[in-house]
Amino acid sequence: MEFGQPKNMITTVVFDLDDTLFDEIDFCRSGFRAAAQHLATLSDVYSPEDIFAALWDSFITGDCGSTFDATLTKLGISYDPRVIHTLVEIYRTHTPTLSLPPESRAVLDQLTGKYTLALLTDGYLPTQRLKVQALGIEPYFKAIVYTEELGREHWKPSPRGFEKLMEMLGTRPAQMVYVADNESKDFIAPNRLGMVTVQLLCPSGRYRQPSPLPEAAPRHRIDRIDKLAKLLTEF
Repeated sequence: MEFGQPKNMITTVVFDLDDTLFDEIDFCRSGFRAAAQHLATLSDVYSPEDIFAALWDSFITGDCGSTFDATLTKLGISYDPRVIHTLVEIYRTHTPTLSLPPESRAVLDQLTGKYTLALLTDGYLPTQRLKVQALGIEPYFKAIVYTEELGREHWKPSPRGFEKLMEMLGTRPAQMVYVADNESKDFIAPNRLGMVTVQLLCPSGRYRQPSPLPEAAPRHRIDRIDKLAKLLTEF
């Protein structure tokens, strides 16, 4: 008879990044500040602060995907598709000004040594890597999967990122917990695989509406990340 960990003992906690370990809106703010600095060089009228204020107003009140177009039109700054492309690249590839919330760091510190920690995140690869670097969280994780590296078709709700983590860590779904925020896509694959799923209801997050799909619902919900450690002890 072999002695070891019980088959269904939780050994691994996998985190989502945006609106889970930090508020994604902080990255948005940093990106628009970087874009505003560039746009100020195209105008003799507006300062970077003026342009940032206009960008931010467009972002929070309008269609996020047309923030640059709407702001340039509102400010009367002439532009063409090349200008928009440049601004998008600046936004995505700037070195962000971010800080890890104290409660997130406390949870990572608390779980380190008790569980194997991993990170799985969707999004444009340079952007996600820059976020991780700016937050200084890479040392916490035994494995990080950027699903963009696997191909855009393997963004969530694809199971491939989770399967890749299992290969890297040599673990089984029943031993894993996935903590994320977006019910529309985050929990479908780990639910089907048999992981424990936990939704963090981020106050500033954009994805708080429940999904109509039964398989998308998390098994557990918490309203603060500092409640995670206690929840893990109950599994």
